[in-house]
Amino acid sequence: MRVDLFDFELPPERIALRPARPRDSARMLVVPGAQPLRDLTMRDLPGQLCPGDVLVFNDTRVIPAQLEGYRGQARIGATLHKRIDLRRWQAFVRNAKRLKDGDSIEFAAGVSATAVARHADGSWTLAFAGEEPVEVLLDRAGQVPLPPYIAGKRAIDDRDRSDYQTMFAAKDGAVAAPTAALHFTPELMAALAEAGIGHETLTLHVGAGTFLPVKADDTQDHQMHAEWGSIEPEVAARLNAARAAGGRIIAVGTTSLRLLESAADEARVIHAFSGDTAIFITPGYRFKGIDGLVTNFHLPRSTLFMLVSALIGLERMQAAYAHAIAEGYRFYSYGDGSLLLPT
Repeated sequence: MRVDLFDFELPPERIALRPARPRDSARMLVVPGAQPLRDLTMRDLPGQLCPGDVLVFNDTRVIPAQLEGYRGQARIGATLHKRIDLRRWQAFVRNAKRLKDGDSIEFAAGVSATAVARHADGSWTLAFAGEEPVEVLLDRAGQVPLPPYIAGKRAIDDRDRSDYQTMFAAKDGAVAAPTAALHFTPELMAALAEAGIGHETLTLHVGAGTFLPVKADDTQDHQMHAEWGSIEPEVAARLNAARAAGGRIIAVGTTSLRLLESAADEARVIHAFSGDTAIFITPGYRFKGIDGLVTNFHLPRSTLFMLVSALIGLERMQAAYAHAIAEGYRFYSYGDGSLLLPT
């Protein structure tokens, strides 16, 4: 499909620079298939679902994966986006033209890494020096890698270290937060449980490449970056049992959705999963692992706007986004949410 079909204009003032406080006070646009749109808040979510439905959250934790340093006199920026092994990470590099194989980059707080291989997409493998775990080095020298549409408008600060983590964050490895879950609070989870709505967790370590606009003219020419994920066997078994009993599987965030779809077979059975996924969902895709989605509002021309268009329909999503813009919804990672329920 032509990528320009997924373009739209967004006024800059619609981009949220801070999350709603409290988190569950964020607005929620309900897009129920062919029925009218509904303007609610995240606190209304329990009344929009049914007893027996199950929400699936991503329990990845964002690491301070953005580093600033020097190769000689040249300033180098690096955003780690995928672990290769204990000491090597794949990274997007700013000012990469000043870098060649074997160069050493000196970051803050005595942290250093060697550029050991350039990839076809322009990213680099960085091998970190020393014996301390790389996560310890990042806590010392790194910053939370906020998306550029936020970081380009204000400085990253200490609030972001907590604001950009979900209440489910438990397993280090993400470069970007599974932002749909930022809206959830213990109070909202208690209300969902009271309404008979269950929840499960899986792990997908989100990479920075997921949120990049597609630069190709046609979707068939776009290459997704792989991300590592895991679904435990007992989680898969409970999800299948819930669906067999008539419940719906509602992914919280496109990251949870993509891993569930990677783990589901043509019979709509979800299997245990451990490994990389580079699934790319565009209109025409038949969903097997999920029955609905809680998600934020996404970038134009992004793989995520293509994904929600595949779930609900391109024209329907274009109309929903036009409504959200007109009604003052806040967009992107720190913005408001939506509940997408296909017919």
